[in-house]
Amino acid sequence: MAESKSAKLLVEGKELELPILSPTAGPDVLDIRKLYAQADVFTYDPGFTSTASCDSTITYIDGDKGELWYRGYPIEQLADQSHYLEVCYLLLYGELPNKDQLADFETRITRHTMVHEQMHYFFRGFRRDSHPMATMVGVVGAMSAFYHDSIDINDPVQREIASIRLIAKVPTIAAMAYKYSLGQPFVYPRNELDYASNFLHMCFSVPAEPYHVDPALSRAMDRIFTLHADHEQNASTSTVRLAGSSGANPFACIAAGIACLWGPAHGGANQACLEMLREIGSVERIPEFIARAKDKNDPFRLMGFGHRVYKNFDPRAKVMKESADEVLDLLGVHNNPTLQVAKELERIALEDEYFVSKKLYPNVDFYSGIILEAMGFPTSMFTPIFALSRTVGWISQWKEMIADPQNKIGRPRQLYVGSPRRDYKPLDAR
Repeated sequence: MAESKSAKLLVEGKELELPILSPTAGPDVLDIRKLYAQADVFTYDPGFTSTASCDSTITYIDGDKGELWYRGYPIEQLADQSHYLEVCYLLLYGELPNKDQLADFETRITRHTMVHEQMHYFFRGFRRDSHPMATMVGVVGAMSAFYHDSIDINDPVQREIASIRLIAKVPTIAAMAYKYSLGQPFVYPRNELDYASNFLHMCFSVPAEPYHVDPALSRAMDRIFTLHADHEQNASTSTVRLAGSSGANPFACIAAGIACLWGPAHGGANQACLEMLREIGSVERIPEFIARAKDKNDPFRLMGFGHRVYKNFDPRAKVMKESADEVLDLLGVHNNPTLQVAKELERIALEDEYFVSKKLYPNVDFYSGIILEAMGFPTSMFTPIFALSRTVGWISQWKEMIADPQNKIGRPRQLYVGSPRRDYKPLDAR
């Protein structure tokens, strides 16, 4: 960052000069770190829509242009030419690996996919009908009770070991949560399978018969992982950073991120989208729901359209739409009523002046839900798969924060609007 400019701010007759920081890409940032000390005032920014909480070298989003970069690489190029573990390496270490580096990284991930055998008993404490996200929050948080040799955040070696373990074991934990909800036996990971294929195998195979992972489905799964790997300072990433700023161990921080991701406004959006499509039920009922979406007095809103960050087409959605078409063609499920509703809604959203003018294009959640349902996943597994994908982004952001010399415990300010000071009254005087 370069302090090439400054801004003058007048506060009750006192003029302040605030530095303006220039990033590699994106708008300049007004540095207000000394504002309170110099002027005895805070800034007020609910939702942090205009506030940079940190500097980062990992992910960049231009919402107006519809661009998303991982370490400078456009997401479209990575999704088309790369694969998830290569993207993981990029996010963790800052550069794309050469062949030897990638082979070593893939081996390290593969050799850590099994979980401690005693963790199997931990699952038995949950009800069978528990949401898989509830199970994941508990089990991932409990990893610190099993892996004591990787919780010292001040040791770079332990931070590296924790990072590898989380990327390797969260898919296994997600698959175990799914199997537990079905009452089926846990399936151990297979070292000869790639990352996405291994996850599908752990979710859908049973001991009674062999299971073949279709390469096209594995590729679609890998793309879902890649497209969700990181997304700048979103709610769950900010949660991981805030938890990490206190010095909490990495497993606790990632569990905090999973808990935040669970919300329907964040990671649960693709589940909410598919549930909305099921509520609509048939193509004939679409006009009714379109009218409701346009009615300002109706609380109904179309899920899976538009995005808080992207004021243009979500670049991830373009890639996801291609995968959706490929998966639907492969599986031959075009007659599914829910998918028919989705296709018609997509057509309307891309043509209707109301949606086009407001730039309410189908987003990544719209298409990912369609793909995951076609693969056979229940909606309850959509968010755990998102958590699995985002784990590497959370870890990369956490590691960057820990290594930042400016890192300090997060402590947002507030605008207090409660009662002024008052004196306590005895009970019989009230």
